[in-house]
Order: sequence, then C-alpha cells, then structure tokens
Amino acid sequence: MQITQTIIHFPDIQLQTRDAHKLRGYFGNLFKEHSPLLHNHYQNGKTRYAYPLVQYKVIDKTPLLVGFQEGADLLVSLFLKIKEMEIEGRQFPVRAKNIQQKQYNLTVNQQLYNYRFKTLWMALNQDNHRKYQPLDETAKAQFLNRQLQNNILSFYKGLSFRISERIMAIARVDEKQTRFKDQTMLAFDGEFTTNAFLPEMAGIGKAVSRGFGTVHLIQ
Repeated sequence: MQITQTIIHFPDIQLQTRDAHKLRGYFGNLFKEHSPLLHNHYQNGKTRYAYPLVQYKVIDKTPLLVGFQEGADLLVSLFLKIKEMEIEGRQFPVRAKNIQQKQYNLTVNQQLYNYRFKTLWMALNQDNHRKYQPLDETAKAQFLNRQLQNNILSFYKGLSFRISERIMAIARVDEKQTRFKDQTMLAFDGEFTTNAFLPEMAGIGKAVSRGFGTVHLIQ
C-alpha cells in the first residue's frame, strides 16, 4: 500500500524535546477550525481515538510537523499560513521553513529493517505496566517484543493497511524515565529490527501525536 507523508521543518527554531506537546497545543488551537486531525478532538468535544495523522515532534532540537494521508494534505494546505509560533508565551518568528512530501510503500516481507528511536518509546499503558514490572529480564524482553509488534500493527491499521503476514520485531532498548502529563512514566530508548517497513519519522506506541516513539531507519 502506498501512503503519502508530509514533513514541515523549522530549521531556525530550537526547542527541547519536551516542547513537542506545546507545539501540538499551539498549532491545534491556531488552526482548530481547519480539521480535528490537528488536535484529535471533534467540534463536539469528543476525542478522536484513531491513530494521529498529524504529529508534533522536536528532533535534534528542530521542531517538525509530520502528517500522513489526509494529515499530509492538511499540512500542505497550512504551510503558507504558518508565520510564527508561540511556546510558553515566547514568540518565535518563522523566518525559514521547509516542506517535504514523499510516497512510501508499506510492506511486511522477508527483508529486515533496523530502526532507532529518535524520541522515547512509550510502549506500556497502565495495565501493561503492571504486567511488565514483576517480570524477569528475559520475560520483559519478550513482553516488549510483543508490544512492539502490536504498536506497528496499530500504525498500519491507523493508515488502513491490512496485512495477512505476521509482523516480527525484536527490541534492543533500555528503560528510561520521562514526564508525561505531570506524571513520571516508564519509557524506552534504543533500537529494533522488524520485517515491517515504517516511514521515516513515523511514531509508534503511546502519545505519538506529542512526539513519542519516533523512528529513524538505520541504513
């Protein structure tokens, strides 16, 4: 299946990784009349629970907006309207911005792809966290591999890509602590190998609209 991805870079603006959710708040409010894809809330206040087709990231201190499918088209339509951004009351004039649009073919096959997490991977919800904690190291690794498979499958489903092949994935990650919605959460840093192709800068796992779980293909 072929999908469209759009990425907007702001190379002259430097932010911290933790500022990604502030980007979401700013642009989601600035363009709230344009589409619920920007903030995952409908006009009636209900939450859009599907995979986020617009994601906000800070990668190597550079702010990015990443869109897939309808989200990709939406970012193209908004590109010229972005004149500035405001983060915690600080104004950033947008003097430079770049836009890239690419086509990717999603596939699950015999080839192995190696990825690195550019931002922390939030693999566990509350229920899975309780199951994960008492496990020994071997069982934890197996548990995370299953979560990784499920996260990739959720990404595919979110883009309406149906597969019959089995997704295989092996994670090589370390436990980290991160702050999320004023709570300390367990997250993971590292790499993984899978037979499922993922587009550059796609997010997998929890909180991908806020920049978590961003993947980079290792050549």
